[in-house]
Amino acid sequence: MSEMAKQAVWFLAVLCIFASSGLTREEDVDAISQLSEQMSTILRKLQAKNEEQASEILALKERLNALETPRVAFAASLGTNGLMNTKAFKTLIYKDVLTNVGNAYNPKTGIFKAPVKGVYYIRFTANSPTTDTMSAVLYKGETVMLIVHEQPSGEGSDTASNGAPLLLEEGDELHMELWPNTQIWDNSNHHSTFSGFLLFRM
Repeated sequence: MSEMAKQAVWFLAVLCIFASSGLTREEDVDAISQLSEQMSTILRKLQAKNEEQASEILALKERLNALETPRVAFAASLGTNGLMNTKAFKTLIYKDVLTNVGNAYNPKTGIFKAPVKGVYYIRFTANSPTTDTMSAVLYKGETVMLIVHEQPSGEGSDTASNGAPLLLEEGDELHMELWPNTQIWDNSNHHSTFSGFLLFRM
């Protein structure tokens, strides 16, 4: 028990003694009044101290939450797949994993699954010869989030990139798709990539 709390208990005990004794002399009443004022002052100080400690506890909880935030970062490329094209929507599976801290990215399915609610920075890059239209589309579930799209330029090859911070709920899934009648290309130099990391937890 703090010294201030001990004083509060002592004053309270004295007040109880005075109250139970039935004293009515003016000097007794004055003494009780003074004790009551001192008691009120101590209680105000105790309340202020409690509020200060509550703020400190909240700050410590926030720091602890930050320490418990999982480390999440991934980067993968299509790798040595060469040219890919399709007549229908096709999920892109980035099998060549460069980084997968936290194992939230699955190189067998091409899906990144958010382990916690938070803001994640997601980025992807696509490369393709200029013989046909290039695309790469980021989906959250079945919703289009971001896209790169490049018409043939006649320059030999085209590269495009896109990225943004995204608020994801725990369990949200991201994947990349190739749209119909478009193409994408990669080799061991990692031209076409899919990556992301957790910025902060919500």
